[in-house]
Amino acid sequence: MRKKIKPEDKQYEDDIMASFESGEWQSVPGLKEETARYASSASATLTKDKRINIRLSSRDLEDIQMRAAEEGMPYQTLIASILHKYASGRLIENTQHPAPRATGRSKKMLAG
Repeated sequence: MRKKIKPEDKQYEDDIMASFESGEWQSVPGLKEETARYASSASATLTKDKRINIRLSSRDLEDIQMRAAEEGMPYQTLIASILHKYASGRLIENTQHPAPRATGRSKKMLAG
């Protein structure tokens, strides 16, 4: 079954094709190496072959679960993503102190 192209999608595709045909696009230097690097990174990210156990405070776990729910993902996936970003050097520390926020526990207490 072929996807129906909407008029705005067709215009977008036509613009990209015109841009390509006019020579505006250039290949990335070292394309093969870059492709291999990204493929390796994706493979390592998606391969979950080890299991760990970790002890967290109830408060931290509730906060993580709440943030995961806000992002629409399981909390274990969020934890794995945070750890992967840290291990790969892509987790950026916020040096500013965040504004005080209600934690999962305090929100539950306020609701009850």
